[in-house]
Amino acid sequence: MSSTDWREQKREEVFESTLKGLQNRRRIDPSFSLEDLQSALNHLYILDGNDWLGRGELGDIISLATIAAYEHFQSEWKKSLADSEGIIPKTGSKGEA
Repeated sequence: MSSTDWREQKREEVFESTLKGLQNRRRIDPSFSLEDLQSALNHLYILDGNDWLGRGELGDIISLATIAAYEHFQSEWKKSLADSEGIIPKTGSKGEA
């Protein structure tokens, strides 16, 4: 195992587990909406920027992988809605509500 393998392994582990958690929440919680997801994602952006104590390399990997999973889930959700409604989804930039 190279010195960077653990980083990629952790990133993938966090991404996949976060994605599964979001999929499960959408499946079992009928009140969970895209607005709820965007609000949580905005909170994650803020937490990522509030690194004044320094969370370290592992903390950075976890934070970025979690954000990536939320962004991916949001994109897929919007795409599925657009497909079912026959429209093209709007794409936004980081931190956009």
